Amino acid sequence: MSANPRDIGRKEGAFEREPARRVFASEFRECRYQFKEGEDEKSPSFVLLPTGERCNRIFLVGTLTEKLRQGDQNIFYRGRVVDPTGTFFIMAGSYQPEAMQQLAKTETPAFVAVVGKPNLYQTPDGAFLVSVRVESITVVDKETRDQWILDTAARTLDRIDAMATGTSPDIAKAKEHYPAIDVAVFRKMAYDALAQVKI
Repeated sequence: MSANPRDIGRKEGAFEREPARRVFASEFRECRYQFKEGEDEKSPSFVLLPTGERCNRIFLVGTLTEKLRQGDQNIFYRGRVVDPTGTFFIMAGSYQPEAMQQLAKTETPAFVAVVGKPNLYQTPDGAFLVSVRVESITVVDKETRDQWILDTAARTLDRIDAMATGTSPDIAKAKEHYPAIDVAVFRKMAYDALAQVKI
């Protein structure tokens, strides 16, 4: 299954899937707000990035550093994917058998491209666990990883610029829900990530 996000916005059956957003791990792990668009049971759920963009699905590329099989009857896999800014926690189970099989057979370490749904869980003590439920995972080369870093840095900087000048509802929500976050941190994060790409 292709992890190319260009394939992702196309219509499948009677509905159109949400585009997969590129985001660095360091920003993704700061997500604290999830919401649904609409009252219907099948209405899409979104995680709001601190830089003011909603994500129903994300596209990430990094190094799969470890994976772990869990469960006996309901088997699922957890894994860690590392990008230049931090770690994504990913999971795949019986709800997405192709993704689970692909994750199961991928040897570590390996560069992988992952498309999946962001999952936000708050523990009873108030901590937030942010992970990605895998829809597809594909082994890729270093050039693909480097191109993802370039593209993701550009998207991140665009979002930061939009926060300074724009007044969209999602930007307003981000400013409301992440009042303590200085988005300049994410600007530095993007430039630090770019510095790791050898052109």
